[in-house]
Amino acid sequence: MELLTYEWLGKPVWMWLGFHALIAGLLAFDLGLLHKDKNHEIGVKESLLLTAFYFSLGLVFGGWVWWYLGPQAGQEYVAGLVVEKSLSMDNVFVIAVILTALNIPRAAQHRVLVWGILAAVLLRGLMIGLGAALVHQAAWVLSIFAAFLIFAGLKMLFSKEEEPGDINENRVVRYLQKALRITPELHGQHFVVRKADPKTGKLALWLTPMALALILVNGADVIFAVDSVPAIFAITTDTFVVYTSNIFAILGLRALYFALAAMVDRFAYLKTALAFILIFIGTKIVVADTFDLVHVPAWVSLAVTVVLLVAGVSYSLWRTRGASSEAEKAEAHHA
Repeated sequence: MELLTYEWLGKPVWMWLGFHALIAGLLAFDLGLLHKDKNHEIGVKESLLLTAFYFSLGLVFGGWVWWYLGPQAGQEYVAGLVVEKSLSMDNVFVIAVILTALNIPRAAQHRVLVWGILAAVLLRGLMIGLGAALVHQAAWVLSIFAAFLIFAGLKMLFSKEEEPGDINENRVVRYLQKALRITPELHGQHFVVRKADPKTGKLALWLTPMALALILVNGADVIFAVDSVPAIFAITTDTFVVYTSNIFAILGLRALYFALAAMVDRFAYLKTALAFILIFIGTKIVVADTFDLVHVPAWVSLAVTVVLLVAGVSYSLWRTRGASSEAEKAEAHHA
């Protein structure tokens, strides 16, 4: 019992163990009950329902944080959850490009995303742990985070939108294809297969395009985490709140993917909203923390983030209202 009450990263061990038990149960429920059929294709309607389920569950957990740790922690958790969920939308579009370019069938994409999320949980945990150590050792690190967020937001705001092009011409992909044994064709939903090496004639382990997709998806998550982890630390330095809000945002990412990927052309101005969110969060640190000019409550960060996100999504849908939505076609096909 003493071990459970021992504080680790500012919170009792039982809180960390309880949270991870909850996440393990959710993953088991998702994999073991909801998606036993490997050939099941997730439609837009099912994707939106799953997204609502995970987001609602994240808010319920936020209610517990509010009740147990106080209103300040509760507000910071909800603000962090919304910010991380918002930033993950941009990640979804990159993942869609990767899976489409590698010709991963829709039924197999779920498997890539599930393993990708498991890896993302571990990677985010490591990055958040490192970020927490830096922030608690030196408060000025937050100022560096602020400068980086403002720079990233401005870059996102003013950079020209480029076509993704052929992913097989990407330098990273070409290096991986040269350095690793990767089969040119899929082998069901396997990540690894055993087949003869053409040079030696002996059986050897080969990666499939599914494994290549998983590597690239995880690489994309690391890149996006470089923005999202400083953003959440800009809202709160409570490691437990940072970690739990991040993980709940990631859990819903797989479900969100199948809805957003089908409507990618309808969110042309979402990137602009995300850019303003990053700039706002970075500016908040400069104004409130670095120079201590004005105290910005957590609910203000939450309100501004929600307004910018809703405005970006609404404006995008309004501007593309006459376009033929891929989501409607996908929904008709999977209905």
